[in-house]
Amino acid sequence: MEDNFDLSKLRSKPKRKNSRAKGAAFENKVAKILNERFDTKEFARTPGSGAFATTHTLPKHLQIQGDLITPQTFAYIIECKKGYNNLGFNSMLDFQSKLWEWIEHMERDAASAGKAPILFMAQDRQPIISILEYKEEIINYTDSYSTLISKEGKEYIMLYMDDLLKIHNQFFFK
Repeated sequence: MEDNFDLSKLRSKPKRKNSRAKGAAFENKVAKILNERFDTKEFARTPGSGAFATTHTLPKHLQIQGDLITPQTFAYIIECKKGYNNLGFNSMLDFQSKLWEWIEHMERDAASAGKAPILFMAQDRQPIISILEYKEEIINYTDSYSTLISKEGKEYIMLYMDDLLKIHNQFFFK
């Protein structure tokens, strides 16, 4: 008897990660990279992934802005976004895009925390990109390509996370 049945269609497809799990895994990855770079164990996911401070009324000393807990003297709050594969070059020019929504969100959190913001984002299987307020110092300490984007007179620089982390430690700490 000849076997003419194609059973390949019966194999199950790998389960897709839901967006919450994908975001949590990305936040853990960024925390691990930062812990290794700064030789610490203080970077960690924020309980409730950043939403806790905005959904609960807490005393100021217990509020945590951003997606990661950072060392006390770290000069930045950190937001993380992963897996938005539909964002393209046009997102930088469309002020109604998700990208600018994230930038506005990180600016609000940073103002509340009295720190500057950094947004780390990555599309699937791509390097991590960082976006932060433009500072001349960034250009002076990195030999990488970067992109400047601006809105309403405020300039931001976009570069790979690996290149950002080449800057000296004093840049990152108060």
